[in-house]
Amino acid sequence: MDIHPIRNDADHEAALREIEALWGADEESEAGDRLDVLVTLVEDYERRRWPIEPLDPVRAIEAAMEMNGYTRTQLAKLIGQSRATEILSRKRALTLPMIRKIAGAWHVPEKVLVQEYALAEM
Repeated sequence: MDIHPIRNDADHEAALREIEALWGADEESEAGDRLDVLVTLVEDYERRRWPIEPLDPVRAIEAAMEMNGYTRTQLAKLIGQSRATEILSRKRALTLPMIRKIAGAWHVPEKVLVQEYALAEM
């Protein structure tokens, strides 16, 4: 099995082409083993090449709103109208009761919502 590390975008593209050709190979075969190793190498390269920054609490709320079709009105019903506006505009930090309500209702992980984040300067 002639496999080498993925060190650049050309190596990455070649590995993706080979993965596509091997897709669906029997897990117990040499081709299946090769596919498994290549997928692992590609995932590692992509994680290093294009790291994903963790969302801060406000971005996590906005992402939940966007992904699930939630509105500001729905957020306001959870935490209060003025609080929702202040949170989304970064004028006020989330409180523990707000975090619990959002996490429980919208399934946003509490560990994301309890992080410190920058507030707008006043």
